[in-house]
Amino acid sequence: MTTQTFGTTISALRKKKGMTQLDLAHQMGVTDKAVSKWERDLSFPDVASLPKLAEVLDTSVDELLEVKTAAQEKPAESKVPALVELVLKAVALAMGVGVVALTIMDEVESRHALGLLGIGVACLALIQLMHTGEQE
Repeated sequence: MTTQTFGTTISALRKKKGMTQLDLAHQMGVTDKAVSKWERDLSFPDVASLPKLAEVLDTSVDELLEVKTAAQEKPAESKVPALVELVLKAVALAMGVGVVALTIMDEVESRHALGLLGIGVACLALIQLMHTGEQE
């Protein structure tokens, strides 16, 4: 499916009828510069003039406004997995740095240090599982 803007729709319909921008402009009561801007998606015709534009181009307003955009063609990819991965990496890093710092300051018992490192390793394992799921 190709991406089609409102401007390209107007241009295609106008050309299909064998009209120039000036021809369309005269029938719409606007300048050819206005039509050019519509077709380049730099401006939009007045909403009240859409029925007349559709009539001139031998189409319906619904079909005229049936614009296909990239966003409609492909659903937006969620940023949540990337954010979750980033948070998991941050937690793993924080656990590792925390254990090293607390050990140097002699402020952590071995069993607590192992628990903190376990949290970090679990976060890294979750990241690996996320990537394994993407490959399947």
